[in-house]
Amino acid sequence: QVQPVESGGGLVQAGGSLTLSCAASGRTFNTYYMGWFRQAPGKEREFVGGVSRNGGSMYYSDPVKGRFTISRDDAKNTVYLQMNSLKPEDTAVYYCAAGQSASPVRIGTMRSHYLHWGQGTQVTVSS
Repeated sequence: QVQPVESGGGLVQAGGSLTLSCAASGRTFNTYYMGWFRQAPGKEREFVGGVSRNGGSMYYSDPVKGRFTISRDDAKNTVYLQMNSLKPEDTAVYYCAAGQSASPVRIGTMRSHYLHWGQGTQVTVSS
């Protein structure tokens, strides 16, 4: 099993960039697809994007498509979320999560698809 730990959150101006990292403990990191979710105050936690086990497939939600990029480095047991052209509506707590699948290309898009969650990191985008 893995335990994700997020880092890299902070305050950034609109139009700026920020990169979040998610380090996952455990020896089986490459058996998990990884996802990023976010939760703004008073809103449901929503899927942001994910990367498959083999790192060859990525999927993004419409609000972040073209602005956010997910990558993984299995040698470091780490997944990244590069966020560009940030908007105030991107303000949220960002969570990293791990899910398992026999398929090397599957990416979960719902909370129920993920087994292990980090504690979250706050991202605040000022206008």
